[in-house]
Amino acid sequence: MVSRSVADLKRGEKGIICSFKDAQMSLKLLEMGCLPGTEVCLSCAAPFGDPICIKVSGYCLSLRRDEASTIVIS
Repeated sequence: MVSRSVADLKRGEKGIICSFKDAQMSLKLLEMGCLPGTEVCLSCAAPFGDPICIKVSGYCLSLRRDEASTIVIS
């Protein structure tokens, strides 16, 4: 099975956070509410696709695509 990341989501699509690919980035994301087991939804993206806006833990969070690609989802 191929692992997917938040960066792979389409607008309106949801996923559950499983783990992180980058230990250093994971600390930053954990502090922003991206906890394993939490549902995320891609709400919108900038015109050229970067940054993106995800809904997580009851609020909207803006991330760069390279940051979003470190969040593994199921």
